[in-house]
Amino acid sequence: MTVYTTVDSPLGELLLVGEESKSAKGGTALASLSVPGQKGGAVVQDGWRRGPEAFAEIVSQLRDYFDGGLTRFDIEYVTRGTAFQQRVWQALDAVPYGTTTTYGRLAEQIGAPRAAVRALGTALGANPVLVVRPCHRVIGANGSLTGYAGGLERKQQLLAHEGA
Repeated sequence: MTVYTTVDSPLGELLLVGEESKSAKGGTALASLSVPGQKGGAVVQDGWRRGPEAFAEIVSQLRDYFDGGLTRFDIEYVTRGTAFQQRVWQALDAVPYGTTTTYGRLAEQIGAPRAAVRALGTALGANPVLVVRPCHRVIGANGSLTGYAGGLERKQQLLAHEGA
């Protein structure tokens, strides 16, 4: 069953979508976390059940993150994506709080050729769980803020929050 809730944050109202899971803390695995106006963001569908209680653990971690007390999420995800996307997202999960990496370094880390940087950017853009899977920590080789499905202003806000 697909469940959802919304939660206020410094980025605006977040939409959390999950699937019930016996192994996840709180019983819900996170399938999507999107911000208002996000390119490709989730939209509530007929048949989804509003269930704020199912997201109590996830919401608690998000609040701790935005309050400055949490630097690494411990959340079970529903992982759907190509094998390449999975590799990119797994590498992304390893980028520490308060730091940044470049598209080129991330490509190197997963063993992809330099020519794959565009495909890597596409995989980052398809990240269904913004904030908790930190695609905002990936910047251009020259230090510029490039490409973020939630908007560059939010990317800058998240990096400033983390002191990066």
